[in-house]
Amino acid sequence: MALFHPFLSHHYSSSLLFPITHKPLGATQPQRQHPVVLRPPFHIPTRKITNTKCAAVADIKPAAPVDDEDHEVLLVGPTSEQERRGERIVADYDWTEEWYPLYLTQDIPEDAPLGLTVFDKQLVLYRDGKGDLQCYQDRCPHRLAKLSEGQLIDGRLECLYHGWQFEGAGKCVKIPQLPADAKIPRSACVKTYEVRDSQGVVWVWMSQKTPPNPAKLPWFENFDRPGFQDTSTTHELPYDHSILLENLMDPAHVPISHDRTDWSAKREDAQPLRFEVTERTDRGFAGLWGKTTDQSAASLSFLRFEAPCSLQNNREIVDDKTGEKHYFSGLFLCRPTGQGKSMLIVRFGGTKRSPLAKLFPKWYFHQNAGKVFEQDMGFLSSQNEILMKEKVPTKNLYLSLKSSDTWVAEYRKWMDKVGHGMPYHFGHSTISLPKEPAVVEHAPAGLVAGVSASLPAKGGIGTMHAPNLANRYFRHVVHCKECRNVVKAFQAWKNALSAIAVALTALAILISGRQWKALLLVSAAVCSGGVYACSAAVALNTTNFIRTHRRL
Repeated sequence: MALFHPFLSHHYSSSLLFPITHKPLGATQPQRQHPVVLRPPFHIPTRKITNTKCAAVADIKPAAPVDDEDHEVLLVGPTSEQERRGERIVADYDWTEEWYPLYLTQDIPEDAPLGLTVFDKQLVLYRDGKGDLQCYQDRCPHRLAKLSEGQLIDGRLECLYHGWQFEGAGKCVKIPQLPADAKIPRSACVKTYEVRDSQGVVWVWMSQKTPPNPAKLPWFENFDRPGFQDTSTTHELPYDHSILLENLMDPAHVPISHDRTDWSAKREDAQPLRFEVTERTDRGFAGLWGKTTDQSAASLSFLRFEAPCSLQNNREIVDDKTGEKHYFSGLFLCRPTGQGKSMLIVRFGGTKRSPLAKLFPKWYFHQNAGKVFEQDMGFLSSQNEILMKEKVPTKNLYLSLKSSDTWVAEYRKWMDKVGHGMPYHFGHSTISLPKEPAVVEHAPAGLVAGVSASLPAKGGIGTMHAPNLANRYFRHVVHCKECRNVVKAFQAWKNALSAIAVALTALAILISGRQWKALLLVSAAVCSGGVYACSAAVALNTTNFIRTHRRL
């Protein structure tokens, strides 16, 4: 549905969740909000490009030459005097001194540890016997086995390799192989990370040197408003988090890539857009955007990106009939999970919900979100491959238009300022390549332990799909309690209805009465229809979207 892309629900007031007139919303974090000065409405001039010779070359090193008029009218150019002079602005930044979104609180398993990563740091998250969240380095100090492959026993985290158990602040409390009178070595402990549960999301502070900074913990005002309801999903994706963020802050691709995904995105609506940057800081940027035909600031939407990986698209919605103001937020929390991988928490909600939305179960919106990401997956994965192959800044590769790519250019220029404090980055004018090789797990988490420890949060042997980030079941369903339960329920109903249909058919063959025979056969047919419906529902939740125009 429209609600599962930040821009699908922007263009039309007849969206499923909020079918009323709307106005843009300002920043949702007043404690860190900078003054926003709105300039008069502007118009983005366009013209037909008459150049017949392509400036692109096969081996791209310098930026492709484009004539001055193209730069002035069409392309994103320098945004500061320092950039015009070729000077680099560097901000003080350390990627570890940030809060990163780990997981939706509602989806954390109660009976199993959960393996997660932030950049190249592997973590394990679990609830102890008191219900408190604990987060450790995902490494047993004994022989480096993954603790996320372990199990919970009496609220303690046990390594399944040799049975060492840990609790609280990472203290080892049991080693089965030690003599009864021996003390557990103090060094037999695990490194811990601070976690906080805030507004339905678990966040982790990654620094081991600097104490957690509560002021940096993200807070989203709309999600704390009375009556606010949201639909939230989690997705693992096979491309870098910077490419994911680019995609989420790109409204221009929606009518094309997501054409007819629902009734709001239509390719004939592709058009030049207007952008107004109202704030630039060392921690991100913010601004207004909309159609070029929207001549007033009141008709624009408000977008904010804030370090390290939070993106908001917010609006105020005014009911024409009552004049009552409602608030809508599209929130995207993008966690880097390694080279070429990311995890996204999507949260859409508002203080008013359409009655029509209540007719659809949550799993329907979840599967539709999977479809939206699958429509972009091929493009973004190939983009990731090219960036790693070319090893040059994005200004040497992208042809960024003012009327579609302003936010993307702003994001890459922000990375120019702070990328030196990241494990790796691809900025607008700068790059730093990964110093560590990408980790390829030949036995992904859960492949074996999913059976031996019955871990419900991971896809192991015996699941309908093997662990694979290109697969919807492993990308979303294994992370979502509701969708897992729905898939299990539909499979159970399918098996039960199949058995009933077979039994009714056999009984119809044996019985002699014509009326009873007809009734039994009709009942068997109804059960067979139910089997088909259950199979279709399971497929809807677990099968990837494939574009119909592709020849396979």
